[in-house]
Amino acid sequence: MTSQVKPGDRLPQVTLFDGAPNKPVRIDELCAGKSVVIVGVPGAFHADLPQQPPARLSDFDKLKAKGVDLVICVAVNDPFVMAAWAGALGSGDKVLMLADSRAEFAKAPGHGHRSDSRSCSVRCRRFSMHVVDNVVKSVNAEEDSSKVDASSSCRLLTKI
Repeated sequence: MTSQVKPGDRLPQVTLFDGAPNKPVRIDELCAGKSVVIVGVPGAFHADLPQQPPARLSDFDKLKAKGVDLVICVAVNDPFVMAAWAGALGSGDKVLMLADSRAEFAKAPGHGHRSDSRSCSVRCRRFSMHVVDNVVKSVNAEEDSSKVDASSSCRLLTKI
């Protein structure tokens, strides 16, 4: 596992996908000049996802009131799965669901990743972070990605 991202670190220059392989999005370009919350989860429709990102959906107005311009959820999945998950959650325009289909964000230096023992694949650690103009201001990562505690939206709200 790579070292954990920390306040002051810059976002990596990696390409994620918004709903389809032909809709690439550079995370650093998307977050430039904005206050952004990024949530990392092990996977869409994952069995260990009881509260995330639905908690971000219910706290969306609180995040906006604190000046957050954009909420992003990232998972190592293909773009079609992330689009289907967005539809199932009813995230609409509240949470931008981005696919890290090549695990570039999950494996970027300073952005922890783990190998999923059930499928032998790279998965994103469960985390939440606040980023302003590509600079990490706060980060909350779970030691156990099957739980939502340190990365919960109520904890993140106290740090924005």
